[in-house]
Amino acid sequence: MVTKLLEKAIEKVSKLSKEEQDEFAALILGELESEAKWDGLLRKSSDQLGNLAKEALAEHREEKTEPLNPDDL
Repeated sequence: MVTKLLEKAIEKVSKLSKEEQDEFAALILGELESEAKWDGLLRKSSDQLGNLAKEALAEHREEKTEPLNPDDL
């Protein structure tokens, strides 16, 4: 099932030259592949990120941290 917005986009793209249609399709496919890659990387690193967050909170509770000063960045 295609949404109304996607239908409208496809209609407009279909009026482009074959070369422009292929460029547009390549752009969309590249974005979808990139999104899938990032989703996979984040999924794989979620345990690692969770452990780092727990470690940071423990250090904060033990008063081993310092306030962040944005001027130092």
